[in-house]
Amino acid sequence: MCGIVGWVDFQRDLSGSRATVQAMTDTMCCRGPDAEGLWLGRRAAIGHRRLAVVDLAGSTQPMTVETDGRTAVVLTFCGELYNFVELRHELEGYGHHFRTRGDTEVVLRAYLQWGADMVTRFNGMFALGVWDERNQELLLVRDRMGVKPLYYYPTPGGVLFGSEPKAILANPLASARVAADGMCEVLDMVKTPEHAVFSGMAEVRPGHLVRVRHTGVTRHRYWTLAAQPHADDPRSTVRHVRDLLDDTVARQLVADVPVGTLLSGGLDSSAVTALAAGTLLRGGAGPVQSFAVDFVGADEHFAPDAVRGDADSPFARELARHVAADHTEVRLDSEQLTDPAVRERVLAATDLPPAFWGDMWPSLYLLFRAVRDRCTVALSGEAADELFGGYRWFHNPRAVGASTFPWLTSGSARYFGGLSLLDRGLIEKLDIPAYRAMRYSEALAEVPVLPGEPAAERRMREVSYLNLTRFVQTLLDRKDRMSMAVGLEVRVPFCDHRLVSYVFNVPFPMKTLDGRPKGLLRAAMDDLLPRSVLDRVKTPYPATQDPGYEIALRAELTRVLADRDAPVLPLLDRDRVRRLLDRPLHGSSRPYDRGGLEMALWLNDWISRYDVALDF
Repeated sequence: MCGIVGWVDFQRDLSGSRATVQAMTDTMCCRGPDAEGLWLGRRAAIGHRRLAVVDLAGSTQPMTVETDGRTAVVLTFCGELYNFVELRHELEGYGHHFRTRGDTEVVLRAYLQWGADMVTRFNGMFALGVWDERNQELLLVRDRMGVKPLYYYPTPGGVLFGSEPKAILANPLASARVAADGMCEVLDMVKTPEHAVFSGMAEVRPGHLVRVRHTGVTRHRYWTLAAQPHADDPRSTVRHVRDLLDDTVARQLVADVPVGTLLSGGLDSSAVTALAAGTLLRGGAGPVQSFAVDFVGADEHFAPDAVRGDADSPFARELARHVAADHTEVRLDSEQLTDPAVRERVLAATDLPPAFWGDMWPSLYLLFRAVRDRCTVALSGEAADELFGGYRWFHNPRAVGASTFPWLTSGSARYFGGLSLLDRGLIEKLDIPAYRAMRYSEALAEVPVLPGEPAAERRMREVSYLNLTRFVQTLLDRKDRMSMAVGLEVRVPFCDHRLVSYVFNVPFPMKTLDGRPKGLLRAAMDDLLPRSVLDRVKTPYPATQDPGYEIALRAELTRVLADRDAPVLPLLDRDRVRRLLDRPLHGSSRPYDRGGLEMALWLNDWISRYDVALDF
């Protein structure tokens, strides 16, 4: 796992651009704390920061191949190939010789053998840049599900690219300007593929590659969700899902560093932890290390709310005992969550206001920081709800039938709302409802369908597609930024493209076997999990209910309001802000009531820290 950067320019000599490329690479220090490297040529300059996970002593980057004493190809690679051993054997059969033990050289040799078609053979999470000196071409590639981020910024002479926007913004050719559509992306929960918020910048779309030549930039799709008839009966479907999960988790446990799991006590993380525990036990590798997060006092003072019926900790402990895990609980308090240094690091990792889910960003950062003390790699359960239909909106007829993203319907939208303190004139000027409608229409037009598919099943396919191409991207991005901010690699077995392709085409009634949400996954894990976990209702990532957290946010917003130079002030409805600050607190702080507070504070810090120019 690493951070990658690069600069290609067909109109200038980049061999003397070391200082600029070094500055770009330095922004990736957290993503790659173990080593760094630069390669400079006339038309391309490539940087890399390394987090060593496999082949710790070798596999330094950027990695090159020489022909006749000259550099032919340069690779900067972020991520993991879970099938690199098989690919290595295949490439050796073609006559390739390897000097390292890791997957990076496999990628490089795969490019030499198959060119851009190499990516169709990869199983993994990755973002990579290949500069081919022979034909003066840059290839940017991102994994099928978008687990690893990759951004690029076309310039008059070529392109800048990096794992995160900050790497690109470190180059003087780029600027942190945000137009109306970019601000709509910040304020609404739509996550448009390719849209990077900053004007002129783009994100490589999952399952796509980008070619940069002197003639310009072109984009190509190499993978997408496809509609196919599902021929397996329920029993065969359950068996195949289990077989895929067994294989996927086993592959993702491979590393030369300590590996653990993130365990909430919910179905998804428990499935990953139980599968990992079994694989390690069979391999004689000792107990799985599992990690859970909760808040000080949660055991004694937890109060059920609209989405959380029970606390995580008892279920996580039970699962840990069930699989004999070496279990660690990370307990956080409001003082840690509101620590200015922590919030500064969160913003520095995200490059955007991390307003949705509020305290979950700093709590995830703090959890990952604690995990990193004992493990370099952790497996997580993201994407299971999107894949198997676990969210409440999958089972709410009004949400399913709405003409918008189901998570933004009346029953769910309040959890993603951050507009309550913004100026009404600004909201009208941006026209977020129209923007949302446009993006929803675009997304719906992409959905693959089967000829003659019943209307109800077609609609559930659409809902699944929206979740797998939009909603899950926000979770994967949050997971990547918070984990890489502390140099932790988090792997996501439920994003294995074989599993995703298969389950996407399972009819929704079969996904809800026995009339239960995610009934298919529950059936696949029936022999491994305790009944309490198998039957547990979906509960989101925990949020603090301590009123002290909201008190601290209100105090900070009071200071912002008193600062005449605060950049967010022109965006706020100050009367609404004052009314909120004067409003009494509830007995416990409700996470979905804090969206406006979070958005106002993060916007202010973001505009200030990144010197954002608003072009609207």
